[in-house]
Amino acid sequence: MSTTEKTFTIQGMSCGGCVNSLTRVLKSVPGVEPIKIEVGKAQLRLDERVTSRTVKDAVERAGFEVTAEA
Repeated sequence: MSTTEKTFTIQGMSCGGCVNSLTRVLKSVPGVEPIKIEVGKAQLRLDERVTSRTVKDAVERAGFEVTAEA
């Protein structure tokens, strides 16, 4: 299965607790592997089954908002 790396800009994060919360939620999503999570940004490895909508939904469940992706 092929993978791709994407970076998501995330609004609403302000501390290490936010980073931990988002990391926990993203790790629970099948096909999503956090590479680097920091305040305001998440770099992820996604398998081909995972859509941007899946990531955005997970980020929203954690209480944050995706404002851009690259």
